[in-house]
Amino acid sequence: MTHDLIVIGAGAAGMMAAITAARCGSRVLLLEKQSQSGAKLRASGGGRCNLANTLSSEQFIARFGREGRFMIPALKALDHDALVEFFAGIGVECNALDGYRIFPVTHKSDTVVAALEAEIKRLDIELLYGQKVEKIDQQNGAVIGVTTNTQSYRAANVIIASGGPGYPSLGADASGYDLAAATGHQISELFPAMLPLKTRETWVKKCRADTIGKAEMRINLPEAKKLQAKGDLIFTENGIRGPIVLDFAREITPLLKKYGEVPLLINLTQGMNEEQIRERLKKAQSNNKSASVADLLATFINRPLARELCQLASIDPDSAYGRLAGQQRDELIKLLTWTPLTVIGHDGFAAAMVTRGGVALKQISPETMQSRLLQGLYFCGEIVDLDGPCGGFNLHWAFASGHLAGQLKSIPG
Repeated sequence: MTHDLIVIGAGAAGMMAAITAARCGSRVLLLEKQSQSGAKLRASGGGRCNLANTLSSEQFIARFGREGRFMIPALKALDHDALVEFFAGIGVECNALDGYRIFPVTHKSDTVVAALEAEIKRLDIELLYGQKVEKIDQQNGAVIGVTTNTQSYRAANVIIASGGPGYPSLGADASGYDLAAATGHQISELFPAMLPLKTRETWVKKCRADTIGKAEMRINLPEAKKLQAKGDLIFTENGIRGPIVLDFAREITPLLKKYGEVPLLINLTQGMNEEQIRERLKKAQSNNKSASVADLLATFINRPLARELCQLASIDPDSAYGRLAGQQRDELIKLLTWTPLTVIGHDGFAAAMVTRGGVALKQISPETMQSRLLQGLYFCGEIVDLDGPCGGFNLHWAFASGHLAGQLKSIPG
C-alpha cells in the first residue's frame, strides 16, 4: 500500500502529526521503533502529564529565548486553548487548578496516550511497532519513502518526530538526528537539559530536608553574567535539583563541557539583598538579645542550611550573633546574599528530560515545518533545535509543531 505520509516516531509530536494529517485526508503510516507508543509522554510530569500552560503565546515564546519566534506559526495554529479543545474532542478533559499548568483532569499520562491511540485507530492510521527507520529515501531532491530494519515503505512525505536521546531507558536515542544529518541537515551540538546537577560542595547533602523557595541563580562567568533563573531549589545527596535547576541546566551543560566546572552564585533568601538581610537579622536580634547566629538565621532560612552557611563563614553557629565582629557579620551577610556552588557534573542524557540542540532552524520553514533542503521532509517536536523550561512548554511545542507539520503545507521556494 502506498501512503501519502510516513511519520517516524509515535511520541507526542508524531501522534499529533499523524492525527492531523489523517483528519486532512492523508493516508498515514506511523512507525515506532519501540513496542509501544508514547513512552516518554507516559513519563512526563512524573506521570501526570503537564500538557501546556496558560501563558499567552507571546509570553510562551519569550521563555524559549531569541529563537522562540520560530514557533509563532505553530502556536498561532494551536495555542493552549486550541490544544485543550483538541483533547476535549478526543475525550480528555483538562484543567489548570493552579491557574497556570494544564493537566488532564485525571492527572494521569496514560489517559492522554490512550486517547491519542484511540483516535489513531478511529482514523484508520496504520501504526507499526518495532520499525527502526535507517534511511530517508530520496530522488531528484524529493522524499520517496523510508527504509527500516525490516523493509521499505513509499510516500511522498515524511515527518521525523523521533525525539531526542534523553531517557534512553525508555528507548530514546539520537537516530532521528542521524537521519536528518544523512539528508544534509545541520545538527547543532546536543546537550542534556532539564536534569539535576552535581556539585563539588558536599555540605549540600546535609540540607535535603526542605525546599528552598524562590531561590535565585546566576552563573559566575564573564560570558554568562546576564544569565539568571528563579524558582524552587532542592539540595540532594551530591548536588542540586528542583524547578530552578531543571530550567537552568540547559545553560550550564554546554559551559560544563567547555570548562569542566561551572561556578554558580545562589541567593537562598528569597531575593533579599545585603541591606535587607542585615535589617532582618537586626530586627530578629532585638527580640532576642542572646540568640545564637543559627537561631536568628533560622527565622528566614531552614536550620540545617543556617548551620552550614555559618560553617562556610567560619562562624560557630551556636555563638551569640551580638558577639560577632563586624567583619564576621559582613562576610556572613555576603554569603547569605550569594552563596557559591560549583557544578562539576551530571548524569547525562540518562537523566535528561529534554535535549538542547537539534536540526538547525534556518533549514526548516516555520510556516510549514518542512525542510528547506529536501521536498516532502518535515520535522517536529524535540528533534528541532528548540527547548524550553519545565511547565508544559516542551510538550505544548511538540503538539503544536506536530499539528503544523501534519498539515503537509508546502511553500514554493
